[in-house]
Amino acid sequence: MVIKKIRVLIAKPGLDGHDRGAIAVAQGLRDAGMEVIYLGLRLTPEQIAEAAIQEDVDVIGLSCLSGGHLTLFSKTMDSFKERSDKEIIFLGGGIIPKKDIEALKTAGITGTFGPGTPINEITSFIKAELGRGSDDKED
Repeated sequence: MVIKKIRVLIAKPGLDGHDRGAIAVAQGLRDAGMEVIYLGLRLTPEQIAEAAIQEDVDVIGLSCLSGGHLTLFSKTMDSFKERSDKEIIFLGGGIIPKKDIEALKTAGITGTFGPGTPINEITSFIKAELGRGSDDKED
């Protein structure tokens, strides 16, 4: 049985100009067999939501190192949900204080990953959330 590849959009909302971690995650997910769209830096939540809809993604991964994660991640999720009723996974990464993780979960972020998180941990999390076992064949 052939299963559609998992499509992941990675983006950096806001004015944060540091993307080394986001690029590393994008490359790692690609190397794990996922289809990855990396949008780049300094995007608005609306731009990210629109691209996610156009690309028909299963996952939106947002990265923030500037401290604006609570606002930017929530605005991105709200913007997506205003435009689409598709159920997708929202992930957050970057410098996220432990005290903010529960607020992000409440807002709709499914998982958060900080600096140094092994790629296999992120890929396993995504596959588990999407109900895909590691034995599934991907096209």
